[in-house]
Amino acid sequence: MARESQLRTKAGRDEDFRAFATARTPHLYRTACLLAGGDTHLAEDLVQETLGRIYAQWHRTSWLVPRERIDNPAGYAHTVLVRVFLSHRSRRSSGERPVDSVPDSAARESDPALRLALVDALARLAPRDRAVLVLRYWEDRSVEQTAEVLRRSPGAVRTQTVRALGRIRAVLGDDLRELADH
Repeated sequence: MARESQLRTKAGRDEDFRAFATARTPHLYRTACLLAGGDTHLAEDLVQETLGRIYAQWHRTSWLVPRERIDNPAGYAHTVLVRVFLSHRSRRSSGERPVDSVPDSAARESDPALRLALVDALARLAPRDRAVLVLRYWEDRSVEQTAEVLRRSPGAVRTQTVRALGRIRAVLGDDLRELADH
């Protein structure tokens, strides 16, 4: 009888995870594309690894026990995604980076050139600079939330944000003004 109850509980957790993954995957993928600098294949890999790590936690942790529960699974997923991205970048043995081509992707009709220029500029930044800008401005996270995800102090995040914005402005140059004026 206890074994049947455990199997039903596991099946329920599996179903809960499927529903969570189905709902969050599109947003995780968009964020991963930005982190990966437009590399859609890397973005898919990052999302897959993120969901795998969350799935392992989903079964090891009782999401219903208050002291072990993660209050915001969607926020936790984005934190895991950023950490997976940063660890991928640090362990990557190859310096291969796609350049001179922009992946085929859907963009709003009103600003495709601006979007592509921003994705290309993000791709040229260092991974930590890219991560801080995506978290602060794409994910709209506070300095404190960004600091927690990146495991840095809020002051370090502020400094890195200012420097990363300077670097992306240098990469974009006058292109951004031209694109924004259209």
